[in-house]
This record gives sequence, C-alpha cells and structure tokens, in this order.
Amino acid sequence: MLPSHDRFGYSPITERPQFTWPGGGTLAVYVAVNCEHFAYGATDLGYTPGGQSPDTYNWAWREWGNRVGAFRLADTLREVGIRPTVLVNAEIYDHAPQVVEALRVLGGEVVAHGRTNSRIPVVQDEDEERRSIEHVRAVIERYEGAAPRGWMSPGAAPSAVTEDLLAENGFDYTLDWPVDDRPVWLRTRSRPILSVPYPHEINDLPVIVHHHGTGRDFADRIVDTVDELSEQSRQQSVVLSISTHTFLTGQPDRLRHFRRALHHVVETPGVWLTTPGDIADHYRTIEPPPT
Repeated sequence: MLPSHDRFGYSPITERPQFTWPGGGTLAVYVAVNCEHFAYGATDLGYTPGGQSPDTYNWAWREWGNRVGAFRLADTLREVGIRPTVLVNAEIYDHAPQVVEALRVLGGEVVAHGRTNSRIPVVQDEDEERRSIEHVRAVIERYEGAAPRGWMSPGAAPSAVTEDLLAENGFDYTLDWPVDDRPVWLRTRSRPILSVPYPHEINDLPVIVHHHGTGRDFADRIVDTVDELSEQSRQQSVVLSISTHTFLTGQPDRLRHFRRALHHVVETPGVWLTTPGDIADHYRTIEPPPT
C-alpha cells in the first residue's frame, strides 16, 4: 500500500446522493480575495524565481495589491453585488488595515490565511505552527469581534499536522485540500473538520503566473466553468470557488474581464452566491460529521 494521509477515504461523486443548496440552487459559488503581506527581505515570495535578498521588485509587485489592487477589487465586487471571502494574513491588520475594512463592509467572511505568506506551515515544526495558528486566531478575533471559522494555509502548503492543530484550536473548516467539488469530512486526532472546495484551476495565481494566462483567459475560464458546472450540478450539486489575489486580478487590464465574468456568474440560473462558512453550515445538515 502507498503511504496515506489517513484523513478520508476514496468516494466517487457519482455514487453520492443529490441535494440542493439554499434556495434550491445546485451550484454554490464563492469569490475569494487573498490579502497577503510579505516580509521585506524574504527570499521566498511565492511562485517567483526569487532567491535574492532583498527581492524588491517582487515584494513591491505584491505590495501594489495592498495599496491599490485590493480597493479596485472591492469596488468591483460592490458593483456586481457579491459578498467576498477575505483570506487575510494576520499581519495585514497592522500593515494595511484599510484593506480589510474595504472588504468587510461588503458583508463577506474573513478566513484565516496564516500570519504572513513569508512563512509556510510545511517548513514549521509542530510547536511553531501551533503558536502561529493561535496567534492568527486571536488577532482576527480581536479585530473582527469573532474568531475565524475557516483556514487557508499560506502558500497552500499545510503540514502533516495542520488539520489536527486547526481542529484543536476551534476551526470548523479548511480550504487546503482541492480534492473534490463537494465538501469532505477530514479525520483529525480530536474531531472531524470539513474540507470546503478551493480551486487550483479557477485561481488567478496559477492561471496567470504559472501558465502565463491573460485577464481574458482567466475570465473565460470562469464563464466556461460556471456554464459547465451549472449543467453538471443538475445531477450532483457542487461548489465552485473563484480565487483572486489583489496584486493580480486587481490589475486594470484583468479587472475589466473579471467584472464581465462576475456579471455572468450572478445571472446564471441555479447559482447560490455564498461564502465557505455558509457552505459548511448547510453541508452539515446534509452530511453531519462522522462519529
């Protein structure tokens, strides 16, 4: 037998019963905005050649998102009428609190995205990772008035014990496992935690940075995916997350196409525009946590 994570077993979507999302929808869609802060002088800024220190050019590219891109994205989401899912590094609250404020007023949900994307969980030992998770949870609770329910690891790079630590620190769900189009219950050493779908394909970072796609390419992917899933979901209700980063989709040439794609999403029949926390709540009524 190959080594396993032992978090869940195999289950083909075709063998699961159909259900509907609130309002009779079959396609749940949420739009994630990644708000990240990097340490100046870090040698790994994520998905760039990097290696030199300081890497001023790439650090500044990301910082543009905190100074400009985040507010352009917030304006676009307000215009279209979409509540964002705000994936926030805890360091943003000290460094650029106006970023969170601009998205908070749209009525979205704040999801913990680690302390900083300069330090990913997979390189931390368990004690360091535990302290980081506790710190992030406390910071968000202080600023938002409630602890975050969801988690997305910096760099999408959880460790072998991340889910155990999240469950022990009161988190209800994680976005770290792009393994299915429906939520999946994960086993941990204390209690189950839910994996809510989060995309690799409909994610501006791999589309633009890895695959050198344009803003038009990203928007076309969104439209084509929504059209296809709206048909597929008549047999199996599913989740689609659209993931953006302030320094990528916030750029002017991409934003125009993104706005077009969002208008298409909201006009598609059977779509439930939501947040991962609401998805987790409804899915618990469909499939309660295993005992």
